[in-house]
Amino acid sequence: MNATLRTVATMAAVALAYYATAQVGLVLALMKGQVTPLWLPTGIAVAALLMAGRGVWPGITLGAFAVNVSLSAPLFSALLITAGNTAAPLLAWYLLTRFGFRPALDRLKDALLLVFAGALGAMSVSALVGAAALKAGGVIPWHEVPAVVSVWWTGDAMGVLVFTPLLLTVPHHWTASPRRLAEAAALLLATAVLASFVTTSELRLLFLVFPMLIWAALRFQHAIAAPCAVIISVAAVMSAASGQFAENDLPTTMIVLQAFNGSVALTGLILSAITSERNEARQAIESACEQLAETVARYQQDGVRKRLGRVVPPG
Repeated sequence: MNATLRTVATMAAVALAYYATAQVGLVLALMKGQVTPLWLPTGIAVAALLMAGRGVWPGITLGAFAVNVSLSAPLFSALLITAGNTAAPLLAWYLLTRFGFRPALDRLKDALLLVFAGALGAMSVSALVGAAALKAGGVIPWHEVPAVVSVWWTGDAMGVLVFTPLLLTVPHHWTASPRRLAEAAALLLATAVLASFVTTSELRLLFLVFPMLIWAALRFQHAIAAPCAVIISVAAVMSAASGQFAENDLPTTMIVLQAFNGSVALTGLILSAITSERNEARQAIESACEQLAETVARYQQDGVRKRLGRVVPPG
């Protein structure tokens, strides 16, 4: 496959993934087609740009336009929202690459860049443009604009924080022994069972998921911490969508839900990055110590040879 066909295929894959995950996000909406606390397509878009380069942006545009048209938005609003949906991931890509972001997320710097530049900063663009498009199209009145901006912004930001680390890091981490694979599988299963329980229980036990996240981050870093965060966040959103996770009114539910999802994403993301950084530093120190020991041993052997050469006459 030549470069052009490969690029077109990548664009098509991005568009399809964007549209498919958007349908999942709409199913998880707290109000049908309106309040989506976890917009997975933004995670797809940012990861695609970081992995395949900015040349795949038409795939994001195509996928976003298909989603907006399917929601029966006015054509002008759909086009403007699509522009915002494309511009926000491109801005995230630009900011992250500009400041030396590494997709492996193996430094605290990379985790913080993803949080503040890729999620909170760049995703404000799509929220502002989207709300403006809905207002210009007569879909919402002025007094609803701030609420729409906040919901849109947090939903897009959560999509980046929860889903992008999974796409960036998991495919590159798995060369493990059968024992570690079994441990990882058990950890994922236990996380799924526990997340399902705590997000549907009437008891306030949401904090019980954090030991699992910490275990995943310390033992496996992003390879397991990222899917654990996705499992927990999706379970929480599903519970909220069914009304079981709701607190009082919709704004209160959104605040509690996004605070929980944000805490989950940040715990897995930052602790994994710090652990990776620590492991890399330890390996560097061990390597330096081994090199130093080899150098000392070599000099000692050279010194012994020289002394023997002085003591034992030639011939």
